[in-house]
Amino acid sequence: MRKGRILQLSPGFRPRHNQLTELDHLLECLEGFKVAIELRNRGWAAENQLPATRQFFSKRRITFVMVDAPADPHFTILPNIDLVTSHELAYLRAHGRNAEGYIRQRTVAGRFDYDYPGRELVEIGERADKAAKKAGEVHVIFNNNKADYAPRAALGLQQILLQRQPESSTRAEVNQPELAGTR
Repeated sequence: MRKGRILQLSPGFRPRHNQLTELDHLLECLEGFKVAIELRNRGWAAENQLPATRQFFSKRRITFVMVDAPADPHFTILPNIDLVTSHELAYLRAHGRNAEGYIRQRTVAGRFDYDYPGRELVEIGERADKAAKKAGEVHVIFNNNKADYAPRAALGLQQILLQRQPESSTRAEVNQPELAGTR
């Protein structure tokens, strides 16, 4: 199995001043790895730009990181679009839906202060199931990292996916890394 890498770009990397092809040298350096890229400027997903963005990712067989984020037009928030660009891997990062915190807070805990309710976890599960029909692996990562919100959301999503598993090809796993200082 190939190891993977995720690249998270700055919101300052934007279509009006940059081109995705500027990443080609970096992608060459990462040859042999599964690569997922999270764009952080809404301009890359704008109606007039999205076809070129899709083409760049698909042509290079790199994973477009889908997001679950606040429904807000702020330039740092990508819309919740389902775009699978690699048959190998689909990746969804769930940042929470707290627009006020995401835009105005300066601390990580403040920006990602969001406790997903069950109905929204069901929505994320449906998106993951759709992605699983197009990619061999689907990774859902919760980035709503205030308190214990992310691990609780991950476990909630796992339960939802496992309940549907008999009628779905989805195999839900939660990777639980060993925490420092615990046994």
